[in-house]
Amino acid sequence: WETCWFKVELSIPPAWAGREVHFVWESDGEGMVWRDAQPVQGLTKEGEKTSYILTRSLKESEPHSLTLYVELACNGLFGAGQGSMIAPPDPDRRVTLSKAELVVFNRDVYELLVDLEILLDMAQLLGEENQRSFQALYTANQMVNVCDVTDPSTFPAARDLAAAIFSQRNGQSQHTIHAVGHCHIDSAWLWPYEETIRKCARSWVTVVHLMEHNPELTFACSQGVGELGLTPVPRQAQQLQWVRSCYPGLYARIQDFVAKGQFIPVGGTWVEMDGNLPSGESMVRQFLQGQRFFQEQFGRICSEFWLPDTFGYSAQLPQLMRGSGITRFLTQKLSWNLVNSFPHHTFFWEGIDGSQVLTHFPPGDSYGMHGRVAEVLKTVKNNKDKGRVNHSAFLFGFGDGGGGPTQKMLDRMKRMSDTDGLPRVQISTPDQLFSVLEKESSQLCTWVGELFLELHNGTYTTQAQIKKGNRECERILHDVEVLSSLAVAQDTAFQYPASQLQHLWRLLLLNQFHDVLPGSCIQLVVEDALQYYTEIRRAGAQLQEEAVQSLCRALLQPQACSTQSTLVLNTLSWERSEVISRLGPDGTETLALVTVPSMGYALVQEPFVPPQPVAVRKQEDGSVTMENGIIAVCLDTMGHLTSLQLLDSGRESVPDGCYANQFALFDDVPLYWDAWDVMDYHLETRKPVTTLLKPLEITLAGGLRGSVRFSLQVGKSSTLTQEIILDATCPYLRFLTQVEWKEAHKFLKVEFPVQVRSTNATYEIQFGHLQRPTHWNTSWDWARFEVWAHKWLDVSEHGFGVALLNDCKYGASAHRNVLSLSL
Repeated sequence: WETCWFKVELSIPPAWAGREVHFVWESDGEGMVWRDAQPVQGLTKEGEKTSYILTRSLKESEPHSLTLYVELACNGLFGAGQGSMIAPPDPDRRVTLSKAELVVFNRDVYELLVDLEILLDMAQLLGEENQRSFQALYTANQMVNVCDVTDPSTFPAARDLAAAIFSQRNGQSQHTIHAVGHCHIDSAWLWPYEETIRKCARSWVTVVHLMEHNPELTFACSQGVGELGLTPVPRQAQQLQWVRSCYPGLYARIQDFVAKGQFIPVGGTWVEMDGNLPSGESMVRQFLQGQRFFQEQFGRICSEFWLPDTFGYSAQLPQLMRGSGITRFLTQKLSWNLVNSFPHHTFFWEGIDGSQVLTHFPPGDSYGMHGRVAEVLKTVKNNKDKGRVNHSAFLFGFGDGGGGPTQKMLDRMKRMSDTDGLPRVQISTPDQLFSVLEKESSQLCTWVGELFLELHNGTYTTQAQIKKGNRECERILHDVEVLSSLAVAQDTAFQYPASQLQHLWRLLLLNQFHDVLPGSCIQLVVEDALQYYTEIRRAGAQLQEEAVQSLCRALLQPQACSTQSTLVLNTLSWERSEVISRLGPDGTETLALVTVPSMGYALVQEPFVPPQPVAVRKQEDGSVTMENGIIAVCLDTMGHLTSLQLLDSGRESVPDGCYANQFALFDDVPLYWDAWDVMDYHLETRKPVTTLLKPLEITLAGGLRGSVRFSLQVGKSSTLTQEIILDATCPYLRFLTQVEWKEAHKFLKVEFPVQVRSTNATYEIQFGHLQRPTHWNTSWDWARFEVWAHKWLDVSEHGFGVALLNDCKYGASAHRNVLSLSL
């Protein structure tokens, strides 16, 4: 990730007067040309950006000698790996500069070649049944006959032949393609956050340069916001804000084109976050922070939610969009489905509360088109809503630092703007597209519920520490805000920590980017993310302490309480009675049963005696039973849960002959996307974990709490230790699980077969829940062999059910009567 700088001194020969002169640069690494201390052109070989136009017609008054600087990064478009596009960084990778030349560019030859390319594509792709394919073929043949490559004076006659074809117009019913420049840039993926700053500059300076010579070009800029850094000072927002900070001259030019309506910020969220795993409150903050940024910087909020490249979309999103002033949604990721083809490209998407948003998937199934004939034909042919609407999006440009659109893409589409036999292609904007779709929407279909991506199911589990950090930090920020709000309501002198909370929220939101929270990123990004979580935990604990000191100042005075008393706070919205652990006067840990009101606190002095203490008994066969008057459990020496009874009903939850709390190991060898995918065939490799390292032993013998512990060997090198806890008055059993994970291409789950029959299981999602089938009747059902959930999943029948809760996991499944949590 180092940067090399080259000083380039150029001298243009006077004999090149009147000619178009380019500086050509080809290298394995991405680069950027600087002129007069300002960036002027990005250079990326994979993005077809290998030259900088010095002059379009050399005049005597123009400088013939000049100095440029080229900033060359030691990474390519897809990071610094060897070979495969998704390889990890290779410390031995070398970057080669293969060409640095001053050349004359022959614009007439270029235009002639683009003409021929379009005609040949029409001849090949329109089909023998279409007369236009033959017209294009014979026209191209005539051009070859007319053109003498050694005589430039023959070029205009050849071009006139092509122009005659391109000038023949379509009928009024022809499909219209709305072409919008695009350059999707991942905020972190195969490169760290900081490299994204340079990728943004390389790409956007190229776009701005292109706009200066093509006033019709429009460019949709998503990923506009975010932040980087750990110091508690005002943050610089990512991408647009990074560019504003690091490249102020470029940012000023961008603002000019925003005002002209060419450079169009879209998105509506702080980053293009994962669409499944962030909590409801996190998603609200994504929209809040994003829309606030767009309002402050550009005087308007976004009306389109732009999320083309994340791994599925929660059924809660339509309600959150509508609440954020957004009525339109664009993505294309469901075209990646491995099993079922999604049935629509333009439709209304309805969320769990009935909220609807107009949704469009570009029918070309890409956000990086190149303006080719094949792509525009696919856009029309592939459109599953032909007849209902007659307009489609076409996003063109190289992404991930590739510089977005090119001049050749624009020149191709100019020739296809209204050419008989091809769909109309017009440079457009997201607003223009959605406005016309809204007018044509009367016959559109409605899709209810989640947009589930039938691929990348492994991202619900990959990088367990990131998943744990996200959940913990969401909880911490919730608690800080609750306690701080109570403190300011009680004492107006308390300063609500708004700026500190915004800083911490923005760090958390940045880590919810769709290649960071899913874990589909390189190790360097993981290290950055874990560092941000550490900062949120540290600062969050300090803010909690300050709020509690203000809120409970009187109770915390030495004279107000005895040394035996403990202040207990409840930041949830219901009264809770739970067993807590506290330090006694001699420093030893003691237990207490406490009751604390909702969103409140209590001073606990004398421990509350439970109506029925926990009874723990070891049986002759080594198994252990625990009972607290609400539930009764039995565990064998391997830690299996062999019985779980709800005592009031006498109902047994574990089927006869089955083990709950059964750990199972699966092979994890996906077809291609290693960190992303787990394939359905992994289920055929199930191996129960059966190697016992330490048998079940009682660690707390009852009273307020009973607990047992055991250890297993998992695979060849990993170990698992679990403590199983039953507290007094508690209607659930807790499992504290610690895994020392050293396996490769393995997948660890824990399974709970239950004696409940239901065709659906219920899963918590953002601000609600969702039901998914427990059977595999259809391909849509079995494609959900591994799904995501937040804090719980439940399977119930009338009057009885079993729920599986967690504090840091997202991958889950419920097939027939087995609840499974992916660890």
